Amino acid sequence: MSPRSHPAGHRRRRGAVAAAAALSLAACGVPVDRTPTAIPKNAIPFGLLQPSARSTTTTTAASPGQSTVKIFLVTSGGRLAVADRQLPEAQPSVAEVLQALVRGPTAAETASGLQSAVPAQTTVIGATVGAGGTATVNLGGTLGQLVGQAQIEAVAQIVFTATALPGVTQVGFELAGQPIDVPVANGAEVSVANRVQFASLAPLPSAAGP
Repeated sequence: MSPRSHPAGHRRRRGAVAAAAALSLAACGVPVDRTPTAIPKNAIPFGLLQPSARSTTTTTAASPGQSTVKIFLVTSGGRLAVADRQLPEAQPSVAEVLQALVRGPTAAETASGLQSAVPAQTTVIGATVGAGGTATVNLGGTLGQLVGQAQIEAVAQIVFTATALPGVTQVGFELAGQPIDVPVANGAEVSVANRVQFASLAPLPSAAGP
């Protein structure tokens, strides 16, 4: 068998068909290029530029932890009473808890007879916990103007509130950065106070029984 030949007429017919196809595409508005070219971004359909929904991820920041802390208020009988406070920090500092104490009782607590001897104008400048569990509390405002039983009750509130936190066993006081002595329940003044020195003001134990 001999190889097939391609007569010139056959080649002419294929050229005519290709020319006709090109004319048809041009008539439909589709440009015809002899070589591949990049399509301008503004000529690409909008939907093709959007990322696939399956490839999109959303990251939601975790909400900060909260904690319940205990502050100590004063009853009408002059004894301390514990109250709970919700704070946005998972592990609040001594200063943050004392700031909650300074804000005083809620309306419901006031209606039930609770009050605070700590003046609302008191500012918590700072607080640190040192060796042996001693918290040094630096206060400002009008706390230093208290006298007598009101001063003793205010100091007791601060001592019980601070020592309710883990690792705190006693409290030293500063006013505007200057160390001061504070009165305890028997009237004596000390440089560092603890709960034992306010035993007569300690909260009464909860009543047992059904």
